[in-house]
Amino acid sequence: MGLLRTYFNNTRKPEGVLGRGMLAGMNREHARVSDWGMGHLSDIHASSIVELGCGGGRNVGKLLKMYPAARMVAVDYSAESLAKTAQVNQAFVTEGRCELLEADVSHLPLEDGTFDLATAFETVYFWPGPVESFAEVHRVLADGGAFLIVNESDGTNPSDDRWKKIIDSLQIYTAEQLHDHLAQVGFSQVTVDHDPQRHRLCILARK
Repeated sequence: MGLLRTYFNNTRKPEGVLGRGMLAGMNREHARVSDWGMGHLSDIHASSIVELGCGGGRNVGKLLKMYPAARMVAVDYSAESLAKTAQVNQAFVTEGRCELLEADVSHLPLEDGTFDLATAFETVYFWPGPVESFAEVHRVLADGGAFLIVNESDGTNPSDDRWKKIIDSLQIYTAEQLHDHLAQVGFSQVTVDHDPQRHRLCILARK
């Protein structure tokens, strides 16, 4: 169990060889749910994006292709994740469209009202708070900005309980919990798309 636990804890903060393997797997395994979530952005116009918990960087590239005039800050507290994101998105980094930032989402070194869109794919399970972290997202968004959360676990699937025993600090939230936390920090419109059969969630919150 020791090696298995060590490997899966790299979902929280990828490090070293095991972390690099986990990041490659994330880019493959999370693609379907991430694309489903991005399908909810058809009415969102963005020229400045912050990707919170950028992981393996696959979604960074997808978003920059969706928004060809946009610039992005890709944030993660894992140096390994940022290195993988830079590798996957080398062209966008070279063009100056993608900036990499090592930071904790609960203390973002970003100015108030900077971004039109914030995204979080398969990552809020590990955020401190999460109310304090959501407050930081609200702070860095411009008025009218949108915050997209995409999770493949909705807090109602009993089989997910095993992951809580393996992965440290893992918290799986229900749609109702996330809605309440977002409203608590000031998001005025919170729209939830819940797929109970697949236990996945997409939440779009507006400042």
